[in-house]
Amino acid sequence: QQQVVESGGGLVQPGGSLKLSCTAVAFSLDYFAMGWFRQAPGKEREEVACVSHIGGVASYADSVKGRFTISKDNPKNSVYLQMDSLKPEDTAVYYCVADQRRPPCSANPEDMRTYDYWGKGTQVTVSS
Repeated sequence: QQQVVESGGGLVQPGGSLKLSCTAVAFSLDYFAMGWFRQAPGKEREEVACVSHIGGVASYADSVKGRFTISKDNPKNSVYLQMDSLKPEDTAVYYCVADQRRPPCSANPEDMRTYDYWGKGTQVTVSS
């Protein structure tokens, strides 16, 4: 079954780091743009970062700019989200997204419905 699977979530103290991974199963990410979204309890799902499949151009939400880094590794069929200087407000379920038509950077509900693949999410909790 074709899917993307996240891993790497957990509990970390404020100021700490985590690296999330997302691996494609049964298909190649070579021609897919990738993104990470998150959703905190009681809040709307929001975009975090995305990267194009041509040129590897990355884009970030203002709230994570300078702290998070998205990277794509085609030989490993994976995308990563390096999260540094974590804050309690980064606590959320993080979702990996893949789309073959354009970088999945929009949290507009109409756009989110059309993305090709969504992972099931991995929990990130930032707390002392």
